This record gives sequence, structure tokens and C-alpha cells, in this order.
Amino acid sequence: MIIAVDRAIPYWEEAFAELGTLRLFSGRDCGPAEVRDADALIVRTITPVGAPLLEGSAVRFVASASAGVDHVDQEYLRSRGTHFSHAAGCNADAVSEYILTALHVLAARRGWRLKGKSLAVLGVGNVGSRVAHKARALGIEVLLCDPPLRDLTGDPVYRSLDEVLGADIVSLHVPLTRGGPYPTWHMFDRNTLNRLSPGQILINSARGAVVDNRELKSALMAGKIGGAVLDVWEGEPQIDRSLLESADIATPHTAGLSLDAKIRATAMARSALCAFFGTPDSWNTDAFFAAPRMIRPKRGAADQDAVLSVLLEVHDIARDDAELRQRAADFDRLRNEHRLRPEFGHFVVDLAGGHAGLAQAFAALGFKCRM
Repeated sequence: MIIAVDRAIPYWEEAFAELGTLRLFSGRDCGPAEVRDADALIVRTITPVGAPLLEGSAVRFVASASAGVDHVDQEYLRSRGTHFSHAAGCNADAVSEYILTALHVLAARRGWRLKGKSLAVLGVGNVGSRVAHKARALGIEVLLCDPPLRDLTGDPVYRSLDEVLGADIVSLHVPLTRGGPYPTWHMFDRNTLNRLSPGQILINSARGAVVDNRELKSALMAGKIGGAVLDVWEGEPQIDRSLLESADIATPHTAGLSLDAKIRATAMARSALCAFFGTPDSWNTDAFFAAPRMIRPKRGAADQDAVLSVLLEVHDIARDDAELRQRAADFDRLRNEHRLRPEFGHFVVDLAGGHAGLAQAFAALGFKCRM
């Protein structure tokens, strides 16, 4: 069996080498020649998968080692009888941790108390539900908006977009879709952005094109919106420098790049491949995860500042922001070479130095605590 694999997928050799002959490729440069005689294709989000790539190939199985699927023409795959799998939920904890870290950074910069602020979560799937849970535990008022879930469940907890747009912070966690009853492409266009105010923050860690980036730039530069946290961008890896300069926090699509998420994604792709081809799946990933590590809040810091000091030691998004502003032309390199951070659950926060009152907050974020 020939398996075409994006060489940037972590642990590709350990996961796939024993299953067949590997053909490695670079994600953005993958073309028909790389997959023509392959039986299976393993990609990331940067490789468009559809007729231009696969027509005339021998590929029977495609896996995306990612949570998103907007880069895959699933209708085409179904039409040619090609099985498709993706790693749904693999990075949900990582992205939710990014969001809560960004909120603490914003709070420090703007002199906010997060407790009592309101947060609209648009899209309450794997990521959005975790963001909502963590935010509520920190005393943030959470408003949920998910029209498909509202239609499916009839639960009034899922409010309309009109009902949540007044929140202090609006965070997007929807898939990128162009069809269906609730398309999300340019969901935040000029009309929607004009309904926000100078006191509000927009966070996008979903897909760049959920927000019309040109209109967002205009709104930010005109002061119509209070600020933006952007991890995803239209036109990646070529991004709008003016929008970058206007954002409060800007990162190169790295919110979901935890070590845990990447291990899960690779393991999920391997498991799906093994199931499809009838091969036993005995890969043990335990050795790849980070060992527990003790961490302490900054000496003398209190409350939110103490929490922030721990969050930035685990995931310094301020450093990621600075690097992107300095090297925006290296967007892909910054993303591909980004250090895979362990998720919060691998850290034990030592609260013995007068921070015992923060145990609930750290636990809600996913840390272990020692008093």
C-alpha cells in the first residue's frame, strides 16, 4: 500500500511507516503527481482535496489530520467512492485554552475584570462548548448561538444572532460553509460588523473567511469596534498587513497547535486508515505526551494577574503575536515551526504561596492544583 503523507504531520513516521510505503509531500505543493498511484492520502488543512488533485488517481481513502473540513470536497469524494475521515474535536481543548489566555491578556491590557463580562459563543460544538464551560466557571456571562443546534434540539438556550451581538466579547467557533440554511462565509460582513460597537471585542479562531477581513479592517481603523483577536485570516498565508496592525492580538493560525491535539489528530488518522483497510491498530502514543510539570504563579501577583502569569508561561501568545508582526511574510514557517505546547492538564499549579483562593479558577481552566 502506498500512503501519501504531508511531511509536516507530527509523528508521521511512527504512525504510518509500518502500514505501507510512504510518499511524503509538502502540504501547499501537493499535486496530482504525488497522489496518482497512492492508495491513501493523509493531509492537513492547507491541501485542497478535490477533483483537481484526485481525478484519475488510485486513492481510495483520505484522512485530514485536522478538525476542519472546508478544504475537502466531500461531495466529490462520495461521488468517486473515496472514504473520508477527519479528526473532529482533536484540538478543542487547545483552542479553548487559547481563547481563555487571550481573554486574560486583553483584560490585563484594558484593566478589565473578566468576572461579570459577557461572552457570546457562536458555534457550540467541540470548541465552543469548552470555551463556554471554562468562561462560565470564571464568572463570565455566556450567551450561546448555534442555529443548527437550536433547530435540532429546540433548546431555547441557543439564542439568535440578534440576541447575542450585544455581548462584550464575541467569539467565533463555526465551520466555514457556503451553502445550507446557515452559511458562515462572511457571516460577519459589513452589515453585521456595523452592529457592533466601540466597546466590543471580536475573536476569530474558526476560519478566516467567516469574517470579511476587508470590512473588519475598516471597522477597526474607524474605531467602530473596540478590538479584535485573530488567529485565522482570509488568504492565508498571504495576510492583510493593515488588518494585522489593527488587531489587538494576532497569531498565525496556531490556536489549535498543542502537542496533545497533534498527537490525537495523527492517531485518529491512523485509526481510520487501519479500520478502512482492515489492519490492526496497535499504536501506543503514551510516550509522546508531555510529562507532568510543576508551575507557580508570579510572585506578588494577585487574582487575574496571577492566573495570567501561569497562562503565559504555558502559552505565550504575546510572543506569538510579536513574531507574526515582525515576520508576517513567513506565516507558513511560523505556523509549521511553532512549538507544540502541552495542554493545561499536564501542569500542576503550586498554590502554596498565598494563591489558594485561585484553585477553582485554575481547575476550571483544566490545570491540576497543589495547595
